[in-house]
Amino acid sequence: MRFGLLDRYILKIAAVAAVILLVGLTSVIWVTQALREVDLITGKGQTVLIFFTVTLLSLPALIAGIAPVALFMATLYTLNRLNSDSELIVMNAAGVAPRRLTRPFIALTLATAVLVGWMSLSVMPAGFRSLRDLITLIRADFVANVVKEGQFVALDSGVTFHYREKQGQALLGIFMQDRRDPNQPAVYIAERGQSAEADGNSFLMLEKGTIQRESRNQNSSSIISFERYALNLSALTGDADGAGGGDGDKVIYKPRERTTWALLTQDRNEPYYKIQEGRFRAELHNRLSAPLYPIAFMLVAFAILGEARTTRQGRAAAIQIAIFLVGAIRIGAYAAWTASVRSPFAVVLLYALPVITIVLSAFAIGFGAQTRALIDRMTEPLIAPFLALTARFRRA
Repeated sequence: MRFGLLDRYILKIAAVAAVILLVGLTSVIWVTQALREVDLITGKGQTVLIFFTVTLLSLPALIAGIAPVALFMATLYTLNRLNSDSELIVMNAAGVAPRRLTRPFIALTLATAVLVGWMSLSVMPAGFRSLRDLITLIRADFVANVVKEGQFVALDSGVTFHYREKQGQALLGIFMQDRRDPNQPAVYIAERGQSAEADGNSFLMLEKGTIQRESRNQNSSSIISFERYALNLSALTGDADGAGGGDGDKVIYKPRERTTWALLTQDRNEPYYKIQEGRFRAELHNRLSAPLYPIAFMLVAFAILGEARTTRQGRAAAIQIAIFLVGAIRIGAYAAWTASVRSPFAVVLLYALPVITIVLSAFAIGFGAQTRALIDRMTEPLIAPFLALTARFRRA
């Protein structure tokens, strides 16, 4: 694809707008999420470096989710600007077909799709895995060095920790209640304990204590006495879905924390996979389908705004229709992802939504004004309440 002066001009406008929107939206959402992690410094005694590391590891997920929306908004902005400056009218009068103008947008869309695919398939799971490992170390440090004597501290994973006093590096009078699995709560009591590192994991070496387990399904309980017991602090990062291990087991990574290759070659006999098979399936296909959505969003915007519109009201209605359609696609994709956890058949919707949108939008672009007029007539009853509300605000 050889770009001429017109292509480079349009691409420059769209690319600059997309980058500004991506950086701006990502920064705003990142700041709101970062504020939720301030307790790493104020309550868990961590450094500013750890704080920024934890918050920055969530950026790949933000970029993967925001990039298609930023591309869509940049396409709307570019086409609306070209129309407002009468440049689209001049291009049409000069014989430039609307589908000819898709070339710079397609180039930008392919770059965005590659970025989203790279983030979704590689960077994002690596970031979540690194975040999980870092939170494990933070929590281990929190238990060993930050919890004060005599305090009962509830960790966010459903674990309550307490020790009577500290003697050197040893903790005396340890009590820990584990309620991560509501059907099998456990209580650990030990005379003393000390933190240790092994194979990249943090352990609390308990001495002379008991483990009291209750099985509410079977209405039974048991007490186990031990002289020495290694409690894996990495397990304290687990959630209620069972991805935490326990009783000294190694960390079990959740589907979003596993590489795409690991999901493709997943061992179906793994106990955690048997419990959460639906989440593994939904995560894999959500990643694989992610690069399709930037293409769908851009084509929707171009199919509706790609031709010159001579009235301001017509442009405003077209923009609102495009936003409505993309919002519906995004909500539908989320619903399909949720449904695919429960049903394998719902996986088809993750691919069908963007593919059908791409085909219909390409058809509308190829066949021009007739199809676009049909889209306007079909969506006008849906968008009419929003237009009326906008007009009311303008009069006010």
